[in-house]
Amino acid sequence: MNYKVIDQKTGDVLVTVDYPLGYVHGVNDVMSEQVTKQLDGKKIGDTIEVPIDTKLLYGERDESLVFTDHIDNVPEEYREIGMTITMENEKGEPRNFIVTRFDDKTLTVDGNNPLCGREVIFRLEVLTIREATDEEIDLGGAVGSDPDINEILSRT
Repeated sequence: MNYKVIDQKTGDVLVTVDYPLGYVHGVNDVMSEQVTKQLDGKKIGDTIEVPIDTKLLYGERDESLVFTDHIDNVPEEYREIGMTITMENEKGEPRNFIVTRFDDKTLTVDGNNPLCGREVIFRLEVLTIREATDEEIDLGGAVGSDPDINEILSRT
C-alpha cells in the first residue's frame, strides 16, 4: 500500500508515502479500525478514502506547546521551516518541536503533531496482495519485505 493524508478544507496533500508499506490485514493494529474496515474485500488497484478525526489520534491542539524565541538564541542549523528539534522537559522526557516560522528577529516552534487540529482524509491505494507468512502474522507486519517496485508498477 501507499497513502496520502489530505487536508479536507484545502485539498492540500499534507503527507505522502509513495513507497510500499507492508500490512497484515486482520492482525495489524497500527492502522485505525476505520481504515481496516474500509480495506475489507479490496483488491489490487483499489483506493479508499477515510476521514480521520485527528482529535482522537493526537488530542486537542495545545497552544502552550508553541514557542517563539529571539532568533539570536537559536543555532543557525535550526533556522529552517520544517526542521525538527527535540527538547526535554524538566523530567527529562523528550518532545519533538517543528520550526513553523522564522524571520530576522524571531523563530517559532510547535510541539503539536502537524496534523493536530486539522480535518484530514486518509487516501490509501492497494498496490499488491499476498498471503502473509506465519512470522508476519505474529508480528503484524511485513518481514524482510523487499518489493520489486517494477512488478508493482506493472500491475497498475
